[in-house]
Amino acid sequence: MKAPFVTAGEVVTHIDVLTVTLSEAGLSGHAETMGVDYLGETVASMTAQLSAFTEGDVSQLIAPSGMIDLPAGGSRNGVDCALWDLRAKQAGGIEQLTGCKLMPVETLFTVTLDRPENMAEQALAVPHLKQLKLKLGDEDTLACLEAVRSARPDARLVIDANGSWNRGLLEALGDALARLDVALLEQPLPVAKDHGLERLNYPVPLCADESCQGFADLERIADRYDAINIKLDKCGGLTEALKMADWCRRHRKHVMVGNMLGSSLAMAPALVVAQHTDFVDLDGPLWQREDVAEPLSIEAGRIFPPSPGLWG
Repeated sequence: MKAPFVTAGEVVTHIDVLTVTLSEAGLSGHAETMGVDYLGETVASMTAQLSAFTEGDVSQLIAPSGMIDLPAGGSRNGVDCALWDLRAKQAGGIEQLTGCKLMPVETLFTVTLDRPENMAEQALAVPHLKQLKLKLGDEDTLACLEAVRSARPDARLVIDANGSWNRGLLEALGDALARLDVALLEQPLPVAKDHGLERLNYPVPLCADESCQGFADLERIADRYDAINIKLDKCGGLTEALKMADWCRRHRKHVMVGNMLGSSLAMAPALVVAQHTDFVDLDGPLWQREDVAEPLSIEAGRIFPPSPGLWG
């Protein structure tokens, strides 16, 4: 990473990823996945999960439902997105498969957890980026938010608490978050305690991240959150992510498309979902010292569609 990526739960200085390649009749599809680290997924565990299929036809992985016959998570994400890439190459482009022309989208950029003055400095260092996602814990929370808002009155602000708050802090900060024009509050409470959000009339929209791993969780948490953060690594690929986004639109939930960090290859499939979302959080490549050979073009926070050589 260019700098430590600090959240309420961890400090990330590097990431390990797995690249999946599927080949057929002279064409190859590629994808990058890193899994869900807080659920114990690693490159080693994903490699072990996929190793049983490396000698056989990929078609044996496809269930009658059309889903990859693997559990939700990094392994399925890698196979699913590589298969989308392969089929896109065979069809002449991802737009031929989705019927949707990919357009540029504007991503959030993460301001990592630090002292209030340092978070303000981070925000000031990127004046060209107009959408910021603040990693906030349960200490100096309001001071950090006020420092960033003072430094960047022009920015759209989203807060990600990574489940580090308690109910008391959540209630105490509600009016201040509204006053400081926070657009969204992501995962304020731990997964095991978010039942306390049910039918809560909070001043700022609440978004599920860790509380929603995939499509199967949506009905259970529908009365707790106003928005859903869809991540391909969590739900197991683009196929399920599109299914989740469709459910959210039908049930009038805001949608964020997010990332677990990663290169342009990891972000590219998520741009399909990002075409019709309220929040885009695909800043992973901006945090890496190096990217893939044909990276996404990102200018002033705007991510442009991938080149055919990258994905799709």
